[in-house]
Amino acid sequence: MLTHLRELLELVKFSHTVFALPFALMGALLAADGLPPLGRIWWIIVAMVGARTGAMGANRLLDHRVDAANPRTRDRALPAGRLETGQVFLLIVISYAVFIFAAGRLNRLCFILAPYVIILLSAYSLTKHFTDYTHFVLGSCLGIAPVAAWIAVTGTPAWTPVWLGLAVICWVSGFDLLYALQDVDFDRGHDLHSLPTRIGIPATLKLARRLHLAMLGFLLLVFFSAPGLGWLFAAGWLATAVLLHLEHDMLRPDDLRRIDAAFFTVNGWISLSLFVVTAIDLLWLRN
Repeated sequence: MLTHLRELLELVKFSHTVFALPFALMGALLAADGLPPLGRIWWIIVAMVGARTGAMGANRLLDHRVDAANPRTRDRALPAGRLETGQVFLLIVISYAVFIFAAGRLNRLCFILAPYVIILLSAYSLTKHFTDYTHFVLGSCLGIAPVAAWIAVTGTPAWTPVWLGLAVICWVSGFDLLYALQDVDFDRGHDLHSLPTRIGIPATLKLARRLHLAMLGFLLLVFFSAPGLGWLFAAGWLATAVLLHLEHDMLRPDDLRRIDAAFFTVNGWISLSLFVVTAIDLLWLRN
């Protein structure tokens, strides 16, 4: 059982929760203009983990034949036979059930919107079979996190979480473009769609940089629309700009060897640092 649990956690890349969860918690803090009730934070975290685990499980299940053909992914648990499709399907069902239950514990609007979120999260894996813009679908999957957390706290939408959600969409779409550079040759040979396969590596690097510049622009809109944010968030914005520059500086059209560091390490620091500066600004420095 422990072996299967480890395989399931690796299957859904549980460590990659660091990308979306900090932005969801940022949305909750901004919605409350401080600290929301701890019970509400708990159910936001449960909903996030359930939704993300179900989405990653669906991604792995729908893509397991493609993963088996790709030298980079063929050793994953499902194509390698260390897990069965039935086990992964059960994980998806349980995860989405947890998500819907948690959404219902938050408020009625969250519960009503939960099925539509599941459709979006599960459809992402299919998009690479018919559109080059699959990266923006993935960005949208993560970009709804701060908006959903805001709604979980207030029960209504607003512009501040929309700006934050758009920042996340640009950020995730940009680094997913960079990550997809690893599979350009494979995707072209197996009729899979992505922007790197269509526009090439140099153009992809430029597009990802522009998306990350757009992220910085949307973060400025968050700063100006949320009255509780102060100088520390501004410093965090500057640190984010530096980290994004380092991420792009790691990669060259003829040298993608540091793509894992650019993808996980740098972006993990971006999400965590933005959450920390937001929390300190709202919960400590303003008081």
